[in-house]
Amino acid sequence: MEKIDYALIDNIVIEGIDGKDYPDFCDAFIASADYAGKPMTEEIIEALNQDSDFVYEQVLNFIY
Repeated sequence: MEKIDYALIDNIVIEGIDGKDYPDFCDAFIASADYAGKPMTEEIIEALNQDSDFVYEQVLNFIY
């Protein structure tokens, strides 16, 4: 898999947010997103969800 350019990711949908997990939100994950205007594959979404710092940042953006 090629390196992901995070600047090209948008339309991120977060699922699994549980207020009881605050402030970690450890159950939250990226359910879908677009990359360069096209929907990302499940394989790439899975890889993206392995980047916990990015996921956490997106959860905070989604909530606030």
